[in-house]
Amino acid sequence: MSRCSGSRWMKTICVAAALAIPGLASPPASAETKDLDAVVAEIRAASERFTDVSVALKEGYIPDPSGMCITAEMEGQPAEKGAMGIHYFRPDMLGITATEPRVDGTGTHTDFMNPSVVIYEPQADGSLELVAVENLVFMKGWKAAGNEAPPSSYDHEWVTMVEDPATEVDEAHGFQPHYELHAWVFRENPNGPFEPFNPNVTCEHHTGAH
Repeated sequence: MSRCSGSRWMKTICVAAALAIPGLASPPASAETKDLDAVVAEIRAASERFTDVSVALKEGYIPDPSGMCITAEMEGQPAEKGAMGIHYFRPDMLGITATEPRVDGTGTHTDFMNPSVVIYEPQADGSLELVAVENLVFMKGWKAAGNEAPPSSYDHEWVTMVEDPATEVDEAHGFQPHYELHAWVFRENPNGPFEPFNPNVTCEHHTGAH
């Protein structure tokens, strides 16, 4: 059976992937150390266009099939850590192969100048405000590509995300085991620009409509 058959989300992903920009290339997993402020400014400049969510949609990003706005509490973390927000991702960069029962893929894209995920905070008026960008690679695909250690960018090892079936929360927010790294370049994070959650981000205005 074709992986483009089945759920509405899988069909949407296949259409988005067909429309996406071809010829993407991923740099090595590690990046040379740069001044942190310069890194933040560089990533921000490369992603500025995504402040308008319609631009992200036109470039092939789609909303997380779960419809969730991710908070720290949802992943079993203290509420004071804050939130991530609503994820929009590029199926082609993630190499998406399935969305049920969990999102899975084979991509090894790690370039923060061309992120695979853009993250928005829902606003009281129903709009979305860009707060961060992210890259994500699925653990199985990453290791199949010959990588033994998790990816690392700007001297930061990516966070390992694995759902624990023994808990009531979903530590991997609907995804198969993966590595991910956020870059909070549009909303200051007092805990650091590459931390998973940001206490300055909230999901309080999320309606589930995005």
